[in-house]
Amino acid sequence: MKAQINGKEYSFESSDTILKLARRNGIYIPTLCELHDTGHAPGTCRVCMVEVRTEGAEAAYVTACDTPLQDGARIYTRTPKVQELRRMQLDLMMGDHNQDCASCSRHGACELIDVADAVGLKKSSISIQPLQTAPCEAADSAVVYDQSRCIRCMRCVSICRDTQGVDALEVSGRGVNSAIVIKDGKTRNESDCVSCGQCVMVCPTGALSERDQTQEVIDYLADPKIVTVFQIAPSIRVGFGEEFGLEPGGNVEGKVVAALRAIGADVILDTNFAADVVIMEEGTEVLGRVTRSEGTTFTSCCPGWVDFAEKNFPQILPMLSSTRSPQQVLGSLAKTYLPNKMDIDPARIRVVSIMPCTAKKNEAARPELGKDGIPDVDIVLTIREFARLLRREGVDLRELEPSAFDDPLMSEYSGAGVIFGTTGGVMEAAIRTLYFVANGKELDGIEVHAVRGFDNVREATIEVGGKVGTLKVAMAHGLTAARAISEAVLAGTVKYDFIEVMACPGGCIDGGGHLRSKKRYLKHAQERRNGLFAIDRKTKARQSHNNLQVQKLYRDFLGEPNSHHAHELLHTHYHAHQQEARVCLKKIWADKE
Repeated sequence: MKAQINGKEYSFESSDTILKLARRNGIYIPTLCELHDTGHAPGTCRVCMVEVRTEGAEAAYVTACDTPLQDGARIYTRTPKVQELRRMQLDLMMGDHNQDCASCSRHGACELIDVADAVGLKKSSISIQPLQTAPCEAADSAVVYDQSRCIRCMRCVSICRDTQGVDALEVSGRGVNSAIVIKDGKTRNESDCVSCGQCVMVCPTGALSERDQTQEVIDYLADPKIVTVFQIAPSIRVGFGEEFGLEPGGNVEGKVVAALRAIGADVILDTNFAADVVIMEEGTEVLGRVTRSEGTTFTSCCPGWVDFAEKNFPQILPMLSSTRSPQQVLGSLAKTYLPNKMDIDPARIRVVSIMPCTAKKNEAARPELGKDGIPDVDIVLTIREFARLLRREGVDLRELEPSAFDDPLMSEYSGAGVIFGTTGGVMEAAIRTLYFVANGKELDGIEVHAVRGFDNVREATIEVGGKVGTLKVAMAHGLTAARAISEAVLAGTVKYDFIEVMACPGGCIDGGGHLRSKKRYLKHAQERRNGLFAIDRKTKARQSHNNLQVQKLYRDFLGEPNSHHAHELLHTHYHAHQQEARVCLKKIWADKE
């Protein structure tokens, strides 16, 4: 079938919409509610209006995102009437929108402003006074909502419901007084929300954003009594450059270290080091459970997944690894091992994490991940906040010469630690070390391609040998996939020894704290993923147990993996959030005893 767009003929398939055909052929049609890789409420924003003419019918004006193509249709994207309709719709949106752009979290990167420019609207001619409500979350929440900036595009509702399968959001009220709220008036902790941040990623305005903690970090840096310790997550080095216009997937680790030095960081650590420690602890845990035939072990590195399990599958909690995430492992060591070796008063240390994740903020605030009421990780900055911090300090990443880590204790990492940043990476890192423990020799070829891929749920059978034998593993990324695999395990329809779960589709390389872009193509995530694998291949040690600084940590401080001291500092416990879940969990533990 064929149709014309602006006088030029194109072929199309029966399932194509006008917008899909236009995009495929490089024809620009502005949109606000629609995203390439997520579902949406069709025609919500009504910005993508086009004119359609067919034989024997008057011109019709329709939304391109949800209008199927007809054979022989003639479509016009920029007639005077189309432009007028688009401007009118944007005029209404802008009149209902807080236009104090200087204070907006999306200042300089607002899709609403971009589309207003695209349709030729410079200023709204109307002023609607919407009902103003307080933010839907408390001041210590990872995600903050500002109703005055919300355009009710429904992207957040759609990605939470259709992509993540959480369905924590809904629309409350009508017209200009409508707002996106957490369902049933609940708080975040009471609701099914896990702060994965995918809603923040797709919000076109500053209505949804991470809780900004850049000022707190600046205050730390200004206080001479404080020793500010920074740690950077694996995916930061391949995702952060995009914030400064560099290519996605490019390794900017050296530039990030230089930037931290430029703003006055006292100590710069690498979360990759802690990822290697996690493999030593979690791998030992898995090995013990497998050899004792104790059933499935789930990874616990992802705080969004842990929160999801606590709220939805309390029966899963005894199966979760007790090993803390790399962020929390490094936070604990930074306030015990580091001051011990560097002769620093632990009370002076403040740990700041730079993460591709909003849920890490909530993780750091967990009371069980601290000592005597003092958190092991004091502040978590998303990639966006880190970029904001550098700009506030006048640092341009592009202009910096790369610099190397200089910490002799916790900055060395293996290739296994690097690939933690992508789905399947934790599993592959664990297999590399489990194989060595089981056989006393390294895995041939090192790379475990059987656990790589982008399918939402993947499984593999790995011949580890030795006392482990055959290891049946699975990987799931995205919470819809996490739900499916949890239900299957509990129903007994599948049996795995080890399961890796990441809350965000793609894992940390596409986490809720990354650069926000309307064109959320898989291509960017794939380039970041390829960047991590490239670093892995260039790293001298590619297995966690070969990290010399990790060996020294155990030799001088922890003793051995899963020792009593290691359990005190590097392990934790989980709990169900809902009352009925707590009761259920108590019964499960009682039955097990």
